[in-house]
Amino acid sequence: MTTIADTWGLHEGHFWLRGRHPDQPVSFDADTGMWNVFGHPEALRILSDPKTFSSDAGRVVPEVRRPSERSITQLDPPMHSKLRKLVSHAFTPKVVADLEPRIAELTRELLDEVADPDRLELVADLAYPLPVIVIAELLGVPSGDRHLFKQWVDRIFESSQQFSLVKRSEEQDRNLAVAMEQVKHLTDYLGEHAAERRRHPRSDLLTKLVEAEVDGERLSQAEVVNFANILLIAGHITTTMLLGNTVLCLDTHPEQLARTREDRSTIPAVIEESLRFFSPFAALGRVTNTDVELAGQHVPADQLLMVWIAAANRDPREFADPDVFDPSRTPNSHLGFGRGIHFCVGAPLARLEGRVALNILLDRFPHLRTDPDEPPSFIPSPNMTGVRKLPLLTSGS
Repeated sequence: MTTIADTWGLHEGHFWLRGRHPDQPVSFDADTGMWNVFGHPEALRILSDPKTFSSDAGRVVPEVRRPSERSITQLDPPMHSKLRKLVSHAFTPKVVADLEPRIAELTRELLDEVADPDRLELVADLAYPLPVIVIAELLGVPSGDRHLFKQWVDRIFESSQQFSLVKRSEEQDRNLAVAMEQVKHLTDYLGEHAAERRRHPRSDLLTKLVEAEVDGERLSQAEVVNFANILLIAGHITTTMLLGNTVLCLDTHPEQLARTREDRSTIPAVIEESLRFFSPFAALGRVTNTDVELAGQHVPADQLLMVWIAAANRDPREFADPDVFDPSRTPNSHLGFGRGIHFCVGAPLARLEGRVALNILLDRFPHLRTDPDEPPSFIPSPNMTGVRKLPLLTSGS
């Protein structure tokens, strides 16, 4: 059977996109020294229990840990809860809803700037710049610098290849060094803006981070930069992949595309099914705090778990016909945005951006479709599933 993944050459490690399912929901990989978790109930349990399954992957992968900084993605309660409050106010339902007119305005402006009336490249023309501009405006950094963000972030993802705790190689060390170098470019950039906010406060999210206090103490410069870094990267890459993946899902399922064009109220469900079918962030890391039993497997303490939420979103124990793109499936308990205390804080914004942009695309381009002579290309990381380029034809001929 030839699948979409085979046709377009998606990463060979993405077996769940090729109609295959693991023999066991949890298994140890001796080549990497990690435990792979593929099952939905097992993944849900791990993500929902921070007491047993820590987010501090730096305990076992010290190369990616920065002890002087408090990174919200690697923190457990109670500190995680305190720091998350600092940014959660920026993504309340009202704040997000109030952004809808600006998102629509930006979408139309970006599409107006497309030079060729017969085609567009969705990622470069819309799916990347739209969410970057929105999150940059929220943070208060120049959206005109988005070419720099893209350069640094692209190189981070291009360097995120298979990682092993037990079989170190020059290539792995080189890739990690490249990724860390790009992170430094981004943190240096944000550090300059954070320092400027200390001197000259504004009414933006970066200023609020600079002025915020936790247990009576201001965040350090490194902590502010780390927060802004996470928000800038996560605040745009999810929407970039979500929008591109959703358009691709509809293009490869014409009957669903026709239904969505006819009934726009189905767009939120289409987006949710896209998040399940082509989950942007394929894997999350967790570390066991104690010995634990998972799917009949004894997992010792201090073990790194790779929770493959993309595979869990194809678990037949949870989803009927998991390899079928079906926006009408109810309920749709996908883990595309994670679950538990680390549930993606920007999920409401990503959903809104996807809904607004998709509606405008369908309004403007009644014949929108992929180009048979120029297929899409995908982010080369095994830990992500998203289009890097998506050429589209827009004319009827």
